[in-house]
Amino acid sequence: MSKALFITVEGGEGVGKSTNMAFIASFLKARGVELKLTREPGGTALAEELRELLLKKRDEKFDETAELLTVFAARAQHLNTFIKPALAAGSWVLSDRFTDASFAYQGWGRGLSTELIEQLENLVQGSLRPDLTILLDIDPRIGLARASARAELDRFESEKVEFFDRVRRGYLARVEQEPERFAVIDASLPLVQVQADIQAVLEGLF
Repeated sequence: MSKALFITVEGGEGVGKSTNMAFIASFLKARGVELKLTREPGGTALAEELRELLLKKRDEKFDETAELLTVFAARAQHLNTFIKPALAAGSWVLSDRFTDASFAYQGWGRGLSTELIEQLENLVQGSLRPDLTILLDIDPRIGLARASARAELDRFESEKVEFFDRVRRGYLARVEQEPERFAVIDASLPLVQVQADIQAVLEGLF
């Protein structure tokens, strides 16, 4: 395959992104793919500092528009100093979340205008979009139960379940808009089945 691909993994809290990111990376590297792993918000030293601002609990309310702009500030740094150079050098990039998360969390979750998010997407990314997005889909109640069992909850994880219901609907709306880019995986299934389903998607790339 001549083109370096940009693959993203999306989903709400507790869907198993970290575990399945490792599985995807192992699968691709076993097939000789030069691969860079990253995450959003984050991926560079500066973008990780912005991530900390976004996730930290505080007394002052984080304004929704300020939150969205902070996410895209981190994304601009991430894209221009990590993702684009890696792709240009021939490395595939696998990212834990990308702009679909902004539509789901800040758009559907917070209720911000999707048109505004599209404007920021075009401003920051130009024509760059993921080649494949794997959406790990699960009932938010199951996902939150998993997340709460693993560690102290951050600012996003502490939202009410109704917020995550909206986030899930936002992700599924993105799938309806761009079905050719998305592969939806039922993350409520046993891990062995989830990873078999992911592997079937990845094998299609080759």
